[in-house]
Amino acid sequence: MSTVRNGPLVGLIVQFVLLAGLAGTVGVGVAGWLAGLAYAGVLCGLLRRGLRAAGADRLGPADRVTLARALLVGGVLALVVGGGPAPVAVLVPLTALALALDAVDGRVARRTGTVSALGARFDMEVDSFLLLVLSVHLAPSVGGWVLVIGGMRYAFVAAAWPLPWMRGTLPPRYWRKVVAAAQGVVLAMAASGLLPPAATAALVAGALALLVESFGRDVAWLWRHRPAAPAARPVPAVEVVPVAAPTAAPALPALDLRLAAAALPAPVAGPSATALPALGVGSTALPLPVAVRIVAHQPA
Repeated sequence: MSTVRNGPLVGLIVQFVLLAGLAGTVGVGVAGWLAGLAYAGVLCGLLRRGLRAAGADRLGPADRVTLARALLVGGVLALVVGGGPAPVAVLVPLTALALALDAVDGRVARRTGTVSALGARFDMEVDSFLLLVLSVHLAPSVGGWVLVIGGMRYAFVAAAWPLPWMRGTLPPRYWRKVVAAAQGVVLAMAASGLLPPAATAALVAGALALLVESFGRDVAWLWRHRPAAPAARPVPAVEVVPVAAPTAAPALPALDLRLAAAALPAPVAGPSATALPALGVGSTALPLPVAVRIVAHQPA
């Protein structure tokens, strides 16, 4: 069996063992089991697909650290949706460990020379999902507005579908990493219940303000550097332009033609022969001539 298959498969087994340990100690319920296993299945399937797309035959050292973080997030998910109050004594340490490892995988990737686009994307998605889970956990106590923190990343991705200019590549920015890390720390502190409700709400609101500022700056940068729209080609149009008659042209006199019957030869004798009456043609006003030309309309 290839290493590409082994990495995600090992992760799935470890997730099962972690869920079993949580179920045997604090309990996760049927909903927690289902959520944890579904999460692990999707995670490992996407990771396997990403490795194939990147042409990698194994998980790198930093990817293994990120996978460990992702499995801890699966345990947090099982505790949150387990059907009862999540045990803070287990939820907070799992979250804190996952956040601490976030500072490890990047360092490992740089020291081992295994920095990759797959690893960066994997790390970012694990962070985003942890924030979403913690936001769902805090919504009943803090308020539904805290879900904005967990949903901000997914709203940004969804907006890129109808707005292609938002799919651009953002330049590296250290402040973005600081804000992302601050969100996890603040939500973990809020989940611990150590602060009064008012202080918790104020702390989470401050974290949300930082997140809005960070995402807003990224959106503004993408808007300013969006690809220029291609110039529209001129579309030829047919325009009818009247042409005035020359001013020096003499006016045409009235033309009068009269054919007298007497000027014609005598009609042939016969019962049906009749004299021809005079035929007159008076003057007729002729319309001005017109010309058709092709006019190229320039775009506005």
